Amino acid sequence: QVRVVESGGGLVQPGGSLRLSCTASGNFRALHAMGWYRQGSGKQRDLIAQIMPDGRTHYVDSGKGRFTISRDNDKKMVYLQMNNLAPGDTAVYLCWAAIDEGRGADDYWGQGTQVTVSS
Repeated sequence: QVRVVESGGGLVQPGGSLRLSCTASGNFRALHAMGWYRQGSGKQRDLIAQIMPDGRTHYVDSGKGRFTISRDNDKKMVYLQMNNLAPGDTAVYLCWAAIDEGRGADDYWGQGTQVTVSS
């Protein structure tokens, strides 16, 4: 069974940093793009950044300059380094991966990890 699982969330003070990790596991043919989204309470799910297998990245405005996405293809992992966090960054952070089990790429989501920025 293919799974995507996040870790690394928690409570951090304003100005602090966190590093989120996400692992794709199971039996699949290929791991394509991976990315991070976030969803605040009562808000829609928003893209933060995506990264291709070759390392090309795409950031939306909320992540530029403070967040860095990276991946380790051998470990089938993607990371999100978040710096200078603010209360507005409080949300559930979700990992996404486009995974091919042999019938084309499908979207897979993690269960989410809570990030709370508060003093």
